[in-house]
Amino acid sequence: MEQMMKDIEHVLVSRERLDARVREIGRQITEDYAGRDVVLVGILKGAMPFLCDLMRAVDLPVTIDTMCVSSYGSGTVSSGSVNIKKDLDKDIRGKDVIIVEDIIDTGITMAALVPLLRQRGASSVELAICLDKKERRVKDVPVKYVGFEVPDEFIVGYGCDYAEKYRNLPEVCTLKSEVYTRA
Repeated sequence: MEQMMKDIEHVLVSRERLDARVREIGRQITEDYAGRDVVLVGILKGAMPFLCDLMRAVDLPVTIDTMCVSSYGSGTVSSGSVNIKKDLDKDIRGKDVIIVEDIIDTGITMAALVPLLRQRGASSVELAICLDKKERRVKDVPVKYVGFEVPDEFIVGYGCDYAEKYRNLPEVCTLKSEVYTRA
């Protein structure tokens, strides 16, 4: 971790705050979905830490699935088009789906994904987002469960990456600009 921390500007959300907020969201999902057939759909790769922590905080017999959906590719700015690289493994017809994502900024990816899952017959589709970067929103997407609002800075850690690195940092951090502006 020491090597990666040299590239960090500052910590935005500590591990302790993450743990506490994920437990709160888990309790809320438990209350909201009692007696229902819930599928947590984690969006690969960034949502994995949040998905793992969240599913343990939900006191219901949930199932999980994953999708790999992106509007970024390897860049730092959304391309504006959504690409499904890995689809669901299971049928979601008649189930309550909660899409679990690490961060929402432009809203482009979720604006395409939510209606797609509704078209596939889900009883409901809601979003559980760890980090909400509202300043960058292009598409208005309602988010039912939000961990933290974050500023319009380059975020890494707790699943968020830059060029597939820094995902394993245990807290949410901002990356020094010289790291992602290097040629």
